[in-house]
Amino acid sequence: METVQILVAGVTAVILFVFGLENFSREIEQISGERFRRTLAHATRFPVVGFIIGALVTAVIQSSSATSVIAIGLVNAGVLSFKNSVGIVFGANVGTTVTAQLVAFKLTAFAPVFIIAGFALSLLRSRASIFGKSIFYFGFVFFSLNLISSSLQPLQNEPGLMQYLVQPQHPLLALLVGCAFTALVQSSSVTTGLAIIFTQQGLMGLENAVPIIMGANIGTTATALIAMLNMDAAAKKTALSHFLFNVGGVLIFLPAVLSWSDQLHRLGDSPAVALANFHLIFNLAASALFLLLITPFTRLVEALIGEGKMDFQRLDIPVYQPEEAFDEVHARLEQNLRDLLAFLQENYNQVTLSIESNYRNVLDSSAKRIDYINFIEKEYLAYFSRAVGSVTDERESRLLLALFTRYDYLFQIHDSIEDIFNTKRVMNRQYIELESDVLLVVRELSSATLALFDDIHDALIQGSGPLPESKPHALMAALDEANRDLLPLLADTVRRDAGALTNFVTYSRRLSDKLLNFARLSAPAMHRQEPPDT
Repeated sequence: METVQILVAGVTAVILFVFGLENFSREIEQISGERFRRTLAHATRFPVVGFIIGALVTAVIQSSSATSVIAIGLVNAGVLSFKNSVGIVFGANVGTTVTAQLVAFKLTAFAPVFIIAGFALSLLRSRASIFGKSIFYFGFVFFSLNLISSSLQPLQNEPGLMQYLVQPQHPLLALLVGCAFTALVQSSSVTTGLAIIFTQQGLMGLENAVPIIMGANIGTTATALIAMLNMDAAAKKTALSHFLFNVGGVLIFLPAVLSWSDQLHRLGDSPAVALANFHLIFNLAASALFLLLITPFTRLVEALIGEGKMDFQRLDIPVYQPEEAFDEVHARLEQNLRDLLAFLQENYNQVTLSIESNYRNVLDSSAKRIDYINFIEKEYLAYFSRAVGSVTDERESRLLLALFTRYDYLFQIHDSIEDIFNTKRVMNRQYIELESDVLLVVRELSSATLALFDDIHDALIQGSGPLPESKPHALMAALDEANRDLLPLLADTVRRDAGALTNFVTYSRRLSDKLLNFARLSAPAMHRQEPPDT
């Protein structure tokens, strides 16, 4: 009975550990998640740089699964290429070894200090208080590990159980246990931390612990494999490379590890330290090997998945180059402006098509495109904030400000499209289906809006100056007619789709206003070119 109580206490402590680790990762991502994504997105074409970035990000958020899922999401959004993502995946495995080192060297004794400091910081009414929860959960993670250690310590007095646990088991069985448990808790840090605790307590020998943490490397790929579902070919390549890298590393190094199992104790002063050092050395060695073979490795992944087709053409992302001539920058930004407008038009078409057809794949495609524009918007804001510092005269300042204003209107147009998209999401959550008369109104409004998009885009390409007054007339008439059709529907309490139509009409009117304002702002640029200073 006493053994059962000890095991219950141990399981409870493990649950607290998992809870703390998940919340710590979540808090860190909420504080700096966007910065992490931007850091990953700007990984250069050099795999070693991606490897370092992946290791550092994972060391901070303490989740290789989270890093790999972020990388897959960026590849899926088109802001990170498959080849650039591979180094990040390799580095994630190294970054997750930090937890093992902290536990092995018993630095978890400082856990109460972090818990108290985090709690106190969260009570302060200052900007620093946002770090309170992350510091609290950081201490909570290692406090839970201490709790696991103290809970399981009485098991040392059970000779029969000790003999079973310490006795070497079949390495493939231990590998499978580590893989399955990690896939279940979706964190290799949990498996590795527990293995080191068991080793510290003398409940597990290195012969059993080493295959378990190697199996954890395979189990942690489960999250990435799940995340790749319904993603395009490039994202699937990243997820598959994560799986093949972890499995391949285990298959390559496992025979050598088994042959030298009696020498593993030399890696540290204690079994726990030796295990943590092995964890670090194994991941570094596997990463170094695959970095050296990255070209044939990526070719293998591409051969397995195939080229596939991108679900949408990605836009040009501006890169600030101080030495570039302003006129070249201006010409490129003008071209990007037209491309962005065309992309937004297709976004609007996809969103309205999802409302009319109710197809799930169209809605998912719309969500991906909208997330992509959210990323693009941040890139352009960062670009303009840097480019403004390179302006040398009044002419350049005037042209750059005009471009920034027009881009800002395009992103406001995106906001209205996103509002319409969110209306569709609300409809899905509330199981609202549009009846035929409402669908007809939606179709007429969307057709008129797409026609206005076409007119503005054609004017931009041809440089034909302001839009004739007759161009937006069809959309204004469609909006007025939609409002008239809406009144009897709102009076009918049975028609749940009337509210959805109200939102659609409201956001469509805002969208039309922004489109016309953008067209008016673009008219001087289309009609004339600024003369160069002499």
